[in-house]
Amino acid sequence: MKLIAIAFAATGLLAAAGSAAAAVSDVDFIKANRCRGLAESGLTQIDTAAMDAFIKSESSRRSPPVLDRGKAEYDKAKREAKTDSTDRKARLTAELSGPCQVYKS
Repeated sequence: MKLIAIAFAATGLLAAAGSAAAAVSDVDFIKANRCRGLAESGLTQIDTAAMDAFIKSESSRRSPPVLDRGKAEYDKAKREAKTDSTDRKARLTAELSGPCQVYKS
């Protein structure tokens, strides 16, 4: 009887761990907002529909401070992209074509 109870408990823990791993963190949500800001700034031609859908679907699960931070990162990325520095534009373009690719699909 104890063995069955232990097996059920272990199964429940594994299921909970699996669903937690599938959840998107607040950090990922904020990064997606930054990537959207870079994509909309005109550094390169990128379709932002997938990013917009991702951010819209995840917004309902976020607390107001996280939503505010995401908006701040979006605005910051747009301001950074307006710079005249060639080095900074190259770095931002690399960021957009590197880590931001995750949010495009």
